[in-house]
Amino acid sequence: MTIRLYDTGARQIRDFTPLVPGRVSIYLCGATVQAAPHIGHIRSGLNFDIMRRWFAYRGYDVTFIRNVTDIDDKIISKSAEQARPWWSIGYDNERAFNSGYDVLGCLPPSYEPRATGHVTEMVEMMRGLIERGHAYEADGNVYFDVRSFPGYLALSNQDLDDLRQPSGEGETGKRDPRDFAMWKAAKPGEPSWETPWGRGRPGWHLECSAMAHKYLGPAFDIHGGGLDLIFPHHENEIAQAKAFGDDFASYWVHNAWVTMSGEKMSKSLGNSVLVSEMVKQWRPIVLRYYLGTPHYRSMIEYSEEALREAESAFSRIEGFVQRVVEKAGGDVEPAAEVPLAFAEAMDDDLGVPGALAIIHTTVRQGNSALAADDKEAAVERLAEVRAMLGVLGLDPLDPRWAGETERGEDLHGAVDTLVRLVLQQREAARARKDWATADAIRDQLTQSGLVIEDGPDGPRWTLGPR
Repeated sequence: MTIRLYDTGARQIRDFTPLVPGRVSIYLCGATVQAAPHIGHIRSGLNFDIMRRWFAYRGYDVTFIRNVTDIDDKIISKSAEQARPWWSIGYDNERAFNSGYDVLGCLPPSYEPRATGHVTEMVEMMRGLIERGHAYEADGNVYFDVRSFPGYLALSNQDLDDLRQPSGEGETGKRDPRDFAMWKAAKPGEPSWETPWGRGRPGWHLECSAMAHKYLGPAFDIHGGGLDLIFPHHENEIAQAKAFGDDFASYWVHNAWVTMSGEKMSKSLGNSVLVSEMVKQWRPIVLRYYLGTPHYRSMIEYSEEALREAESAFSRIEGFVQRVVEKAGGDVEPAAEVPLAFAEAMDDDLGVPGALAIIHTTVRQGNSALAADDKEAAVERLAEVRAMLGVLGLDPLDPRWAGETERGEDLHGAVDTLVRLVLQQREAARARKDWATADAIRDQLTQSGLVIEDGPDGPRWTLGPR
């Protein structure tokens, strides 16, 4: 089955046809590093990490670019507020973003270019646009003439006559108030670079057009980002790149937001949840499950209850994995291929919820095999589950998560010893038919957050939901 993706520009799901057979090129708008990331920021990177993994599973050679916007108005404003160099703020937050991507198991990008490292490419693009009559200089600023590009606003499906695009501070000399700045004239005390039109700094939109051209060429397969970037950012990227002569992206894929009380999670609203704090409260693999398993085009309404539900669901998967490994007496390798139904769900616009349903069904089948003492069937189901979880970056036996497992091994061993002593007391009570004491012990363990399961090999315990 062909991979199919929802293309924002076409407003429909389309069959994916790569520009180069066997290869896929992806450009994702990455972090603007004015502050540390919240889980809404990281969701985009995680959704496209799953996309990348699925393309790789399907046999594609993937080139994945995720840029860093390390100079913009917000960073400069933070620099003034904190009396710190702009580059220091940017670098610290870039590290925080990379830490967030890494702790949630995202694969590193093929390249991660910084905007400030590509001023030369930006100047070349502006020069070409001015020569073609699509851009002009005024008061040291360089603007894109939106009326010179007939396809402007096609992605966001707006009417140019209805567009209101206010100017930023210092953006003087516009021929039309809807023209947008590609380059901003230098202001006292702000960072600036030399250009043929005077010193200044890049506009946000120009950065991505220039870097996409640099690393993926004049045409590439997929451009991604959050829904909030469709306008003005992606609309302006398209105008610059296509007016310059590039074909630019064949598909536009946008992920939805993480919301709180129905509003997009953002620092300006004061409702952000920092990744660095979240991983102190929740295991990173559980946080990845929570953010990565809803469909990428669906909003996620943040709540503690939703996280607890995700933790409980993932614990059921982990419990099955652990029981089969114990039954098998060692590791069980992932299957060479995922089940057909899982593949069909993923091929259909990265349908992770449907794919996840197949995982849970397979886990239930595996648990039934364990209950019937069918070791061979249980091992087969685990192999399938590991293959599917691996595609989603959620395999608890993957070395990627080994550090997380190792951190809990000592504690698990100590708790296991104590719980087994209590369970022995319960078994002794049951043997003498003291059912009241046996039930009281079980209830106390349950209240402590443990789930006790009685099986043919005796009782076993697992951690229950919070």
